[in-house]
Amino acid sequence: MSDVTDATFGTAVIERSKSVPVVVDLWAEWCGPCKTLGPILEKVISETGGAVELVKVDVDANPQISQAFQVQSIPAVYALHDGKIVDSFVGAVPESVVRAFVEKLAPGASQVDQLLGAGDEDSLRGALALDPTNVDAAVALGDLLRQSDRLDEAEAVLSPFAHVLAAKTVLARLHLQRSGVSLEGDLDLTLEHLLEQIAIDEGAKDSLLEILDALGPDDPRYVSYRRRLASRLY
Repeated sequence: MSDVTDATFGTAVIERSKSVPVVVDLWAEWCGPCKTLGPILEKVISETGGAVELVKVDVDANPQISQAFQVQSIPAVYALHDGKIVDSFVGAVPESVVRAFVEKLAPGASQVDQLLGAGDEDSLRGALALDPTNVDAAVALGDLLRQSDRLDEAEAVLSPFAHVLAAKTVLARLHLQRSGVSLEGDLDLTLEHLLEQIAIDEGAKDSLLEILDALGPDDPRYVSYRRRLASRLY
């Protein structure tokens, strides 16, 4: 966020908007609603990670800009792209309206996307708080917690998504980790042993399937051992 004057407007707004959308916040010190809206604009636009930029204009100190926008009431907010006004609104609108306004300027830079991109625990928890149905956030957070041996926390995060393959894979790894089984080393020997034990050990099938789930469908053994298991069972 930066303050723009009559002298810097051409460079800081018009020219800059040819590279990135620029939101212009027209305000004044005496304007109460401006002080309500300003922090909301700063918060939402900062969440775009630079995909949208914010500038503020004190209308009392910069009458030329006010005249150019034909401002009659403040706060007044204008979005410029490629040197042209592409959207605007007047008044201290709610955060949800500001967020929709900003996301139209940078569709790929929603807050949840930004938090997912950050990838740390606090960011992933924040993404889930905003969108509790977001599978990607749940899987990423669950796996992060699993790798930190916080298995109960990981299971609580992942359990609502257990029907989703990506979450199922992490849950299977979690259960093996809890049992002290590692996916490292010569796992083929373990798989072969379990496959041979299926006829005499009812638990061997479940153990085999859990390891395959933990490996995930991207591992070639996931399909090959499932086929071999099916041929023995049926």
